[in-house]
Amino acid sequence: MDDVMNEAQEVAPSGEYPELAARYKAGEPLTDEDLDTIADLSISILRELLGFFGAEGSPIDEYEGDDDDLILDVTAPDLAVLIGRHGRTLEALQTLFSLMVSKKLGFRYPVSVDIEGYKSRRHDKVTAMATSAAARAVRQHTTVTLPPMNAYERRLVHIALRDNVQVETHSEGTDPDRHVVISLV
Repeated sequence: MDDVMNEAQEVAPSGEYPELAARYKAGEPLTDEDLDTIADLSISILRELLGFFGAEGSPIDEYEGDDDDLILDVTAPDLAVLIGRHGRTLEALQTLFSLMVSKKLGFRYPVSVDIEGYKSRRHDKVTAMATSAAARAVRQHTTVTLPPMNAYERRLVHIALRDNVQVETHSEGTDPDRHVVISLV
């Protein structure tokens, strides 16, 4: 009986796309057809989630991000409720969405959800804040502490300043008060 159970577990597909998952996990490059499958599944799941907010018919723009990730930007008026205060609702939506997509695919593929370009605007704002704070640290010969940020935004700061040879960055504190400190080299 145990042998039958072990065999069933070995051949049981992970997710609904076992061939795609096997190729992805083996490090094989994904074809355009594979990427279309991932995009179609992701959009379907996103529309299902948007349905809970009465926004399932909202236009969704699909494009490739800087790190070969898939970005789905929902563009419709009156979706601020999906962004929430300081993007917290969007962050929660992203977590739920990512779990659902990963479960169906059988592997984790980087797909991001944006609402009305919020993440894009926030990316630009955080990068500008980091650059400005680094310039202030150099100009005033001091350490600059940025306000608390989520992990994604802290990462943006570290990336924005990694090529600046005059400053170094590190994170301090515990969530939700974790923040980036910029200091002179």
